[in-house]
Amino acid sequence: MQKHYNNSRMTKSTLTKFKLTTLAASLLLASSTLSAQEEDTRAIAERLVDEHFQNSTLSREEQIEELMWFAKAAEPFRDMDIQTVAEGLTTHVYESEVLAEAFSELTGINLTHNIIGEGDVVDTMQNQMQSGNSIYDGFVNDTDSIGTHIRYGTTINLSEAMENEWADYTLPTLDLDDFIGLQYGTGPDGSIYQLPTQQFANLYWFRHDWFTDPEIMAQFEEIYGYELGVPTNWTAYEDIAKFFSEDVGEIDGTKVYGHMDYGRRDPSLGWRFHDSWLSMAGMGSQGVPFGNPVDDWGIRVNEESQPVGASVSRGGATNSPASVFAMQKAVDWLRDFAPPEAQGMTFGEAGPVPAQGHIAQQIFWYTAFTADMTDPSVAVTDDEGNPLWRMAPSPTGPYWEEGMKVGYQDVGAWTFFDSTPEDRRTAAWLFAQFTVAKTTSLEKLMHGLTPIRESDIFSEQMTEMAPKLGGLVEFYRSPNESNWTPTGTNVPDYPRMAPLWWQNLAPVMSGEVTPQEGLDKLAADLDSTMNRLARANVFDSYAPLLNEEEDPQVWLDREGAPKPKLDDEMPQGTTVPYEEMMEAWMEAGTRQE
Repeated sequence: MQKHYNNSRMTKSTLTKFKLTTLAASLLLASSTLSAQEEDTRAIAERLVDEHFQNSTLSREEQIEELMWFAKAAEPFRDMDIQTVAEGLTTHVYESEVLAEAFSELTGINLTHNIIGEGDVVDTMQNQMQSGNSIYDGFVNDTDSIGTHIRYGTTINLSEAMENEWADYTLPTLDLDDFIGLQYGTGPDGSIYQLPTQQFANLYWFRHDWFTDPEIMAQFEEIYGYELGVPTNWTAYEDIAKFFSEDVGEIDGTKVYGHMDYGRRDPSLGWRFHDSWLSMAGMGSQGVPFGNPVDDWGIRVNEESQPVGASVSRGGATNSPASVFAMQKAVDWLRDFAPPEAQGMTFGEAGPVPAQGHIAQQIFWYTAFTADMTDPSVAVTDDEGNPLWRMAPSPTGPYWEEGMKVGYQDVGAWTFFDSTPEDRRTAAWLFAQFTVAKTTSLEKLMHGLTPIRESDIFSEQMTEMAPKLGGLVEFYRSPNESNWTPTGTNVPDYPRMAPLWWQNLAPVMSGEVTPQEGLDKLAADLDSTMNRLARANVFDSYAPLLNEEEDPQVWLDREGAPKPKLDDEMPQGTTVPYEEMMEAWMEAGTRQE
């Protein structure tokens, strides 16, 4: 589901605005006959807009109209106690501390938006799916689990619900076409199962001030024979990593490093790899969002969307030459070019390190850290609080082909289960929409920097913020943004299968086993788990149907993934000047306007 910048899109936006204006006009005509209760509700709506939601792509009157709709739709659920849950990102904390309180005051629903650890969210969700007990009335769950939700038959099909039991409880101005990540919560049948409420990408991060220093630039070109710039392939990334770690060594008396990563045996190590590391090297198939028939986990599916294997011997690519190459580079770069302590760090511990000022670049950096990187007190901003760093597309590996996904994007999305009583589920659905409505979404974006709406990304407010955000706004305004995607529908049970990554690849990072050995074990474990689940008959649809094992060479000789080993996995390094790349991004973005 690519974004298109054309007249039909603009017509939809114009139509939506016309509807909003008409609704606002109707409200003004009827305002003289409002009941006392309606007047009280309107007063609350006006105050909420003025106190909390001044930044919006809607006019003040349009915002008030949206809020009045929520208050009226919520009347059957007044005084209910509703519990929803999300992980502890800044965006979700804002939802919990500001939006939940505003929603409760406006609607009379006692809404608590609980903030717990990401792993706890997944465990609790899994418990509710398996037990049939209603633990929370609504979950914010990553769309990485979309393959799980389409198969077990317990997740509410939002498309069907909005046409049926939620027809009167779905915001008329929800404007699904405006969501930038809706495709990631959509099943093979085109039905929406998860509604995005935040998203962020993993991109390349680098010290723009160092990369544009004339002396450093001249030194790099003298040694490596080409210009220092944003690397477009893994060879250039390695050259730059070596350059800063060994050839430069120190800047202003501080030891500097050309790479940052983490390697501790921990569940977060799994994110490092199943969040598209193998795909960035070029392991999977062409096709966005997930790669078809082989996705970014290396899992192949048949034409009926049934997983048939992760191992090369079954037509998968998890343990293919491209994957081995990717893992070897992860090991080498962490050992040779990152701070020594990085080997023992987790995701959370490694995340703040580039802000300390001694890291030159990071190939795989989550934009969720953008807010932390813009704090005027950190070492990577100047005296006026402007970033000394920039973000750009991550370089791709030698197996990557045009038309493949480029990197990973995390999309947290509202998810509901049939084990929750319908009235409680509907009340939670109202809050879910409140957190993504145009009245609230832009203000939430400015707090958490995790966009979900195209209209917000192209707003005047984000244009003004862009210079402080190091390329975030330009990235999301580019049509190329849709090439960064989450885990897809090929993974039949994300909660069960994700831990297999860190359990099998931690020994690779520590040097206990080779990349090939670790990936062979991972692929076999993925296949075993899928086969076991299929035999247990736990899936409502799209159940795995594994291919019989063959000589891996049979599959490597066929066109597409899995791909045979290249004769030259490290071709000439290539870079592009950051400013030149940004011009292309900005030019692409203007198509919206």
